Amino acid sequence: MEYDVVIVGGGPAGLSAAIRLKQLAAAGGKEVSVCVLEKGSEIGAHILSGAVIDPIAIDELIPDWKAKGAPLDTPVTDDRFYFLGPAGSIRLPNFAMPPLMSNHGNYIASLSNVCKWLATQAESLGVEIYPGFPAADLVIENGVVKGVTTGDLGVAKDGHHKDSYTPGMNLLGKYTLFAEGARGSLTKRLTAQYKLRENCDFEKYGIGLKELWELAPGKHKPGLVMHSFGWPLDDKTGGGLFMYHWGENFCSIGFVVHLNYWNPYTSPFDEFQRVKHHPRIAEFLEGGKRIGYGARAITEGGFQSVPKLVFPGGALIGCAAGFVNLPRIKGSHNAMKTGMLAADAVFAALAAGRSGDVLDGYEEGYRASHVYKDLKRVRNVKPLWSKLGTILGVPLAAIEMWTNQLFGFSFLGTLHHGKPDYATLKHASQCKPIAYPKPDGKLSFDKLSSVFLSNTNHEEDQPVHLVLKDPTIPIRVNLPEYAEPAQRYCPAGVYEVVQEASGPRFQINAQNCVHCKTCDIKDPEQNITWVTPEGGGGPNYANM
Repeated sequence: MEYDVVIVGGGPAGLSAAIRLKQLAAAGGKEVSVCVLEKGSEIGAHILSGAVIDPIAIDELIPDWKAKGAPLDTPVTDDRFYFLGPAGSIRLPNFAMPPLMSNHGNYIASLSNVCKWLATQAESLGVEIYPGFPAADLVIENGVVKGVTTGDLGVAKDGHHKDSYTPGMNLLGKYTLFAEGARGSLTKRLTAQYKLRENCDFEKYGIGLKELWELAPGKHKPGLVMHSFGWPLDDKTGGGLFMYHWGENFCSIGFVVHLNYWNPYTSPFDEFQRVKHHPRIAEFLEGGKRIGYGARAITEGGFQSVPKLVFPGGALIGCAAGFVNLPRIKGSHNAMKTGMLAADAVFAALAAGRSGDVLDGYEEGYRASHVYKDLKRVRNVKPLWSKLGTILGVPLAAIEMWTNQLFGFSFLGTLHHGKPDYATLKHASQCKPIAYPKPDGKLSFDKLSSVFLSNTNHEEDQPVHLVLKDPTIPIRVNLPEYAEPAQRYCPAGVYEVVQEASGPRFQINAQNCVHCKTCDIKDPEQNITWVTPEGGGGPNYANM
C-alpha cells in the first residue's frame, strides 16, 4: 500500500500531523494521501497522561475546537503545590512559583479521549486510520526510509505459523513520520542507524503511574490541580505526585519517579501506593472508588536531549523525540506542535515534487518555534534536581526558571545530564531493602488487581515481546548485583524471580505488560528489548 505520508502512532503528535497535512492540502487545492498506523486496539487505547493540557497547539490547529466538541471542558480553577513530609505538608505560595508553572488557562482532560476526538477530526478530512496494526519493521532502501512493515498475525509462541497466520504488509510513503511516543521500538533503531544522538545528551526518563478514581460526594473539586514532591521519595530520588479533579466526579491521580534512581530496591508502583495514605492526599480519596490504572515512560531529558529530528525519508515527532517540559509535567502541546511543524515541512516538500530526502525545514521550524523556547528556558531543571537532590536542587531550579523569566538567559549556561538511567543503580549490597506497607484494598492496591483495571490483554500463544539478548543475565548478573530490579521497576508484575529446587528462575509474564517501556530503559545490563506484540494487544485505557 502506498501513500504520500505514512504516520506511525495515533497519539497527539501523529494525529496533529495528519490533520495539518489534510488542512494544507485542502487550502492548496492538492491531494495528499495520509495513513496513520496505531498499535492499540483503537485510538486512545494506549494513551496515558495526566493530563493538564496547554491549549496553545490545539488553538492553532483547530481554532473552533470548543464548537466542535473537543473533550476539554474542565478549566483549571485552583492550582496548588505542596512539599510533603512523612505526616505533614507545606503549601508553596503561588506567587513564589515561576509564572511558567501556572496552570490557569489550561484544561484538565483525558488525553485518551482527546486523541479519540482528534481521530474523528482527521477522518473527516480524509485521513485513513488503522488501529490494531503495529509498525514492526522499517522499510529502508539505499539509506532512505520508504515506510514500515506491520507485524505478522497468527505466529505461535514457538514461532510456527498457526492456521490464522497473516504476514505483515508494507505501507510505503514518500515520507514517514514516527510518533511512537517515549522509547519507541522503531525510533530506537532509527536513532542508532542514522546516529541521531551524536550531538545531544542521551535521553532521560521517568515512569508515570496513574489511577482514575470516582470521588465520594462532597470531595470532588472541579478544576483542582495539585502537585507535590518530597515524601515518600528520598532526597536523591526525583519525582512527585499529581492530582487533577475533572468531569462530573473524576480524579486523575498519579506518581512520577525519575528513572535515574539509585536504590535497586525502589519500587515506583509501591511508592505510588504509599503516597496515597498521606493525609493531604487521603482526604480526597477516602470513600471513593478506583476505576482505572496504567503506567507509561515519560521523556525527561528536555532541551539537551532532543536528537536530530530528520533523516532521509522521515522524521521524529512528539515524544518519540522527547519534547516534554519536565517542571510543567506537560508534553502534549509540544507533541501536537511538532507534528504540525513536520507536516508543514512535508507538505512543502511534496508541493515541490520532492520525496525521500531530508526534511531540513522541520528542524528549522522547530528551532524557531515556541516548543524550542519552552524547553530551553527549563533546560537546567532536570540536571539540578538530579545532581543536587530535592532539598537543594528544586529551589535552585526555581531560581533558574525565575532568572530565565526575568532576564531571558541562564547564569549556568546549559548543564548536561549525568549517567544514562540504566547506569545509576548501586550494588544491592550497598543499599537497604525498602519495607513497603501491604496494600489495604481501600487506598492502596497490589499490582495484579491494578493490571486488571488497565484492561490489558495479549494473545497468549504468540512470541514473547520482551526479548532477552542473553537469557542468563537476569539470574547470573542482575540477581546477585542488583537483586534483579525488574521485579520492582515493572509496574505490572511482568518479571518474577521464581525459587525452585534447582535454583532461581527468571519468569516473564508478558501477558501483563502495559507497554510502559520501563524495562527497556532501566535494565542495568540493557538486556531487555521491547518489541511490538501482535496487533491490538496491550492495555485498553478508558478516560485515561
